[in-house]
Amino acid sequence: MGRGIEHGLRRVRMIAAHADWSTDPRKRWVSIARRDGAGWRAQAPVPVGNPAGLMSALLAEGVPVAMGLDLPLGVPRGFAEERAEAGFVDFLRGLADVPDFFAVAASLDDVSRARPFYPARGVKGMTRAAHAAALGFGDARGLSRWCDRATAERPAGAPVFWTLGANQSGKAAIAAWRDWLAPGLAAGAPYAIWPFAGALHGLLAPGRAVLAEVYPAEALRHCGMAMRGSKRVRADRRALAEPLRAAMAARRVVPYTALRAMVMDGFGADAAGEDRFDSLVGLLGLIGVLDGLRPDFIPDDPAVRSWEGWVLGQTAMPRP
Repeated sequence: MGRGIEHGLRRVRMIAAHADWSTDPRKRWVSIARRDGAGWRAQAPVPVGNPAGLMSALLAEGVPVAMGLDLPLGVPRGFAEERAEAGFVDFLRGLADVPDFFAVAASLDDVSRARPFYPARGVKGMTRAAHAAALGFGDARGLSRWCDRATAERPAGAPVFWTLGANQSGKAAIAAWRDWLAPGLAAGAPYAIWPFAGALHGLLAPGRAVLAEVYPAEALRHCGMAMRGSKRVRADRRALAEPLRAAMAARRVVPYTALRAMVMDGFGADAAGEDRFDSLVGLLGLIGVLDGLRPDFIPDDPAVRSWEGWVLGQTAMPRP
């Protein structure tokens, strides 16, 4: 991106936010920053609360809103093959009237394209390959979108419809799609979902919230950082305090006093510390794309652009 264009991107007043998602509302935290001509001012993470109410409050400020979400926005291309909708957004809007879609299957006999989430609990001998076969996919790779698959830069992410274990994103998808996004879209909420609606910067406008999938683990690498140990350990989060401050400075993000103290403290000793940490890292990744420090890359693939979606800021393609 040219220097003049990049400079122009940085001058537009707007709001950037990133929400770390969970089925437990107590572990949903959002970091918010506001930009003026001089840069960004970022506040300490706060609980998301009612997501529709949060979005309404941000939109009421009268400037463009970009919201990163740590949850899947899209479905695998194999799942989309038999759908009549034009793309994921139309599909998601229609789910407001199909509550059974979100009922997690207890056994493979209950799995279908109309009820794809599985399993409700751990069962001996269950495999992702069996889950894929129940959905009519050729093998377990069919469960994953392109952006979920391993790249040269990172291991594979979790499939959308899988709901068991620490490495799963299905429960977060259910919580956000069922309780917020599907009913919101059906009611005409002013949300544009990237990349389905187009390139990020072309969507930004007052009165509209642009929602994009942002993974904190991916954003951490984009900010030039690496987690040593575990983000669940306060001391390991505290060890990243200076790199985080440097990443904020590189993005012209000025933290308010409470955020500065939280970073130096390791984001607190309670179980939500890792969620507050992820919400800030995701915010910095989002700001990097908004300010042109990373490209707004979308693969030139029809399935990605209509059904599967992509991770904002990711440029590495899946391994063959």
